[in-house]
Amino acid sequence: MTALHAEPVSDLALDTRPRALFRTAAAAPPRTLVDVLAGTARRHPLAPALEQVTEAGTTTLTYQELLAEVDELREKLAANGVGAGDRVGVRVPSGTADLYVSILAVLAAGAAYVPVDADDPDERAELVFGEADVCAVLGAGRSVTLRGVPGQRPGPPAPEDDAWVIFTSGSTGAPKGVAVSHRAAAAFVDAEARLFRTDEPIGPDDRGLAGLSVAFDASCEEMWLAWRHGACLVPAPRLLVRAGMDLGPWLVEQEITIVSTVPTLVALWPAEALDDVRLVILGGEACPPELAERLAQDGREVWNTYGPTEATVVACAARLTGEDPVRIGLPLEGWDLTVVDKTGEPVAMGESGELVIGGVGLARYLDPAKDAAKYAALPSLGWDRAYRSGDLVRAEPEGLVFLGRADEQVKLGGRRIELGEIDAALLALPGVAGAAAAVRTTAGGTQLLVGYVVAGETGPDLDPEAGRTRLAEALPAALIPRLAVVGTLPTRTSGKVDRDALPWPLPSAPEDARAVLHGTQAWLATLWTEILGSAPTGQGADFFVSGGGSLAAARFVSLVRAEYPTVSVSDVYHRPTLGALAARLDALAGGHRPAKVVEPTPRRAGLLQTVLLLPLFTLVGLRWTVALAAVNNVLSAALPWLPTVSWWVVGAGWLVLFSPPGRLAISAGGARLLLRGVKPGAHPRGGSVHMRLWVAGQLAERSGASDLTGSWVVHYARALGARIAQGVDLHSLPPVTGMLKLGKGASIEPEVDLSGWWVDGDVLHLGKIRVGAGAVVGARSTLFPGARVGKRAEVAPGSGVRGSVPTGQRWSGVPATKQGKATRRWPGRRPP
Repeated sequence: MTALHAEPVSDLALDTRPRALFRTAAAAPPRTLVDVLAGTARRHPLAPALEQVTEAGTTTLTYQELLAEVDELREKLAANGVGAGDRVGVRVPSGTADLYVSILAVLAAGAAYVPVDADDPDERAELVFGEADVCAVLGAGRSVTLRGVPGQRPGPPAPEDDAWVIFTSGSTGAPKGVAVSHRAAAAFVDAEARLFRTDEPIGPDDRGLAGLSVAFDASCEEMWLAWRHGACLVPAPRLLVRAGMDLGPWLVEQEITIVSTVPTLVALWPAEALDDVRLVILGGEACPPELAERLAQDGREVWNTYGPTEATVVACAARLTGEDPVRIGLPLEGWDLTVVDKTGEPVAMGESGELVIGGVGLARYLDPAKDAAKYAALPSLGWDRAYRSGDLVRAEPEGLVFLGRADEQVKLGGRRIELGEIDAALLALPGVAGAAAAVRTTAGGTQLLVGYVVAGETGPDLDPEAGRTRLAEALPAALIPRLAVVGTLPTRTSGKVDRDALPWPLPSAPEDARAVLHGTQAWLATLWTEILGSAPTGQGADFFVSGGGSLAAARFVSLVRAEYPTVSVSDVYHRPTLGALAARLDALAGGHRPAKVVEPTPRRAGLLQTVLLLPLFTLVGLRWTVALAAVNNVLSAALPWLPTVSWWVVGAGWLVLFSPPGRLAISAGGARLLLRGVKPGAHPRGGSVHMRLWVAGQLAERSGASDLTGSWVVHYARALGARIAQGVDLHSLPPVTGMLKLGKGASIEPEVDLSGWWVDGDVLHLGKIRVGAGAVVGARSTLFPGARVGKRAEVAPGSGVRGSVPTGQRWSGVPATKQGKATRRWPGRRPP
């Protein structure tokens, strides 16, 4: 971590405690993000750089291929006159490779990209692009739409040129454009590279999650955590990100190892979803101590970061160990921090005040007047330019502790929101005489944005649903509040609205105005109230009109799943009313929950097995025929009357039926044909998948492939479709399904069951097996379907693993449980 320096106050002062001034080592040498990407591509040209996952399949671009596609789009921009110093809007669907290729192409052209979420309303996009004065907009399909006259300054960007312009919420109602230079952006990327995972640096074996909107500055961290180190960036589909908890299993499926996200989202994921993740970076909002304790595990680094958009994403960071307090830490290399009182003087160490940021990461507002006010000089320290964060912190030698805001800016779902922007949108609604927004916390811990409105004397009654529709035309989805009509707005002595005095919880509708709910609807209403803070008015109540957002929906579904495990967040989006969602749950449950009845194996399955044994026994017969022919030819020298078979025929038979390549080809080729299209999951016993799997297993045994040893086992595994990295020691038979992944240097000792399937009653469970780099699985162990062994983990001999073994841990027993840290008893270098 960077060093901490505390300067003493003047000798004339009575208080001799050191001042709250935090300085670090110098920033990395100036360069651009284009230089960062080019350097990575030179080191790892063939490593995966970007992977798009869709229902249709997976598309992967290596760094070499990514640069080629970026250059092609850069030339298209250059042909339209776009060059250094220009600004280009980017409004491309989230989760696509086109989005990230577009961003890189704008940077390569020398321009700054101005992102707008594709889901944001057109009015918001027009406002942002107009304020930024973009000369062109990149849209879906890599289309280029000119909006002005480009500067036509050809050539790559310089460090002092802008890299991006991101808009934050504005206190006056209009969003604020913040421009970040390549110098600041590259310094941020390089500073984080010297901070995270210094023991085992991020590299081509890592896969980073891209789950945040590119209109949110933390997305820059996601992108460049991967591209600075040669790792692969994997964008998550937007629906999964909205679902919250459903993103957890997706992380496992995509083998994500690097995650940068907000605490609210990661808290929704099951613990096992992060077993393969070795770096978690939290930011955007305060991290609860209990979450820090849950995430901090052996083999995983967890960091809490802090930084406004105006200071280039992250200004300081603290590694979390699970112990209180949760700090925001010390500055990155090149950033300077101080804590000042109301007069602008640094406070003494141990005291609280406003956090002020200086150093290489300072950005600038597009509005010169706003920039001059927020980035004014700090005379007390001789800083020519400093950013007043508005955040209250306590200065401690071990690192800063976040205390809250000093103004009316709030954090919601990781986004900084100026309540003034919400106020302005509310006041623009027809019939509204006064309005104020506030963030409220429900009994279930959900944060909601509530818009309190006072109806005008002559205005019509405010319809919440119509008001929400109007707000959606001007505000991003995350900024649309729940509407609450009040008689008046409480004020302070200063005349400003007293947001803390606004009513909460909101008053419920009178008993006679609420519909009587029964059954599933009544049960859902209880959870609804816990999440949204007030009871639904009836079966027609809409979850989102009542204040619910994506994170609230995810929390809601997590509670519903306790009784209805198959419900998903998409059910809430498609059926947002209480009545419709209750009907969906009743349909999922079938009205009752019958006891499980194990069905007998279909008779046709037994008959089919008997029929299929005929060709299998024919294969066995051919092997015996070749063996007997060879013996016969040898004996014919002494017994001339015996018939002989051409040694060429015998040799060909041996090559096909007995040689390792022949046995491998028969078994692997047959298995690939038989199991084509088979996927992990639960399948009926005696069904098509079960029969195909049984035949493939029998084929491996009858062909002699199950007797392969030595390096042939690795070749056999790859032929079946397993992903086997370099330096693997595989001494057990791979699964005929090919659903196996072994990381670099992994070791599987003899007689380990890797089959990846088992039958429970009338259900066949089939799953993938993953063993991380450097991990060891002891002899005679069993890895059940879906088992995952983390990097450098150790499974003791004779153990049974049904879930996940986290990175760097030793597990043993049946079922296997944690015994401590994994130990290394072999040489660090692989013997010849």
